[in-house]
Order: sequence, then structure tokens, then C-alpha cells
Amino acid sequence: MENKNTTLWTVFVLTGLPCQPFWKVPLFLVFSVIYFITMMGNLGLITLIWKDSHLHTPMYLFLGSLAFIDSWLTSTVTPKLLLNLLEQGKVISFSECMIQFFALAIGVTTECFILAAMAYDRYAAICKPLLYPVIMTNRLCICLIVLSYVGGVIHAIIHECLIFRLTFCNFNILHHFYCDVIPLLKISCTDPSINYLIIFIFSGSIQVFTIITVLISYTFVLFTILKKKSEKGIRKTFSTCGAHLLSVSLYYGPLLFMYVRPASPQVDDQDMMDSLFYTVIIPVLNPIIYSLRNKQVMNSLKKVLKRNV
Repeated sequence: MENKNTTLWTVFVLTGLPCQPFWKVPLFLVFSVIYFITMMGNLGLITLIWKDSHLHTPMYLFLGSLAFIDSWLTSTVTPKLLLNLLEQGKVISFSECMIQFFALAIGVTTECFILAAMAYDRYAAICKPLLYPVIMTNRLCICLIVLSYVGGVIHAIIHECLIFRLTFCNFNILHHFYCDVIPLLKISCTDPSINYLIIFIFSGSIQVFTIITVLISYTFVLFTILKKKSEKGIRKTFSTCGAHLLSVSLYYGPLLFMYVRPASPQVDDQDMMDSLFYTVIIPVLNPIIYSLRNKQVMNSLKKVLKRNV
């Protein structure tokens, strides 16, 4: 029989990043700079796309949406990470934990769909150039972006509801630097088998579907490029698509390792490193990868700077 005197925990303690105490201040400074650059880069890119009417095309609308999601994603994690690096008691309430996880799940899932939509956009632009204005209209682009957010919200709601069926009575220590679903399942008193199964089914399906979309799109793009046999065209296309492929590769690697592989209690530190990569590092890299390699974005930036001088 279940012990009626068992205490049900309503607060959790985050262990934070696995580092020595003397590293906390340097890490705080490093992550503060990264967060500042991330927000400036992504919000600056959104502002640039918003102000320049020449960038009101599907490619840049997707890019602006990616920048917004990256800002969203890092803002759900980094402020709490910075706070915990300075505090001794890294306490997070159950309600705050649920809000953070819900926001994180929306951001991670939506970014998967946005990356897949961007791959399809490049396929249409390169493989069907004459039909591209008909295939990829701004209306379709906005619909895909909205559906990406809807998919992210639905996916987050599913996992959020399943977390509420759990009880936490033995331990309240989360071996992580933010509130994520896997650490919660590992300390649950309730059997989390259903939660693990749903994570594997839904997260796995979303990641496999979006990765296959990306791979198929760029396979067609590659064959189309090779058929053209134009060195200039090949160089230009690879420059555009290479940035997207680099971003996708960096993003999906840690996600696949985190949520699709079988759960193991021995890899908590590795989980944190993977989480740090796609929640903090990728958001700061994306505006650099896309903007610095995109002539139209750089030209628009120069025009804006000239106006303000």
C-alpha cells in the first residue's frame, strides 16, 4: 500500500551545469555575452526583414520566423541558467517548471517544422524556378509558419498533460540546468513508461518526418544543381543551401540523441551538453550562418545603416 504520509514535492532543485565553483563567474559572463549577441542578431534580422520590402518573400519570411523561434528558445532557458550560476539555491517551483517546459517544447517543435518548410522552399526555388512564384506564395508561406506553431503548441500540450499524471515524492533534485521532461521522468514516483513511449512516438515521428523532408528536398536540389553544370550557379546555390544544411545538421544531432534514443540514467551530463548546444549555441549561430552568407541581407543592412548615418 502507498504510504499516506509520503510528501509530494511541489518545488524542484536544479543541479545546474556540471562545473567547479570557480568557473561560475566566467561562465556567467560568457553566457551573458552569448545571450546578448543572440538577441541582437535575431531581433536585428527580424527588424531588417520587417523594414525592407524587398525581403518580404517566402525565403526571408521563413528566415524571420526562424530568428524569432531562436530568440524564444534561448529566452526560455538562458535567463534561468544565468540566475542559477550566481545563486546557491537553484529552486524552481512546479508551476514555473511546467511553464518553462511548455515554452521550450513549443520552440523546439516549431523550429523542426520551420527548418523543413525552409528546405521545401529551397527545393521549389531551385528545382521549379519558373513555377516557384505559383508554388510558394506568401500566403502558403504564412500558412506553413502558422501550422508550424500550431504543431508546436499541440505537441507541447500532449507532453504537458502527461506530466501532470506524475507524482514526485522521493526526490526533487533535477540533474539539469532547466526543467525538461526527461529529468522529470527519472525522479517520478509514478511509472513513466507511457510518457517515455509518447515521447518516442511523437518526438521521433516529428524529427523523422522533418529530417526526411529536408533530405528529400536537398537530394532533388543537388541533382538539379549538377545538371546545370554552371560553376557560378553551383557555387551560388551551394552557398545558400549549405547554410541551411549546416544549421539543420547542428540542430537535429543533439535532438535525436536527447529524445529518440532509449533513456539511460548514466548520460545526464551528456544530456545537459546536448541541451546547451541546441538551446544556447544554435540560436547564436543561425543569424551568423544565414546573414553573413546572404548578399541580399547584407545589402539591406548596408542600406539601413546608410540611412541612419
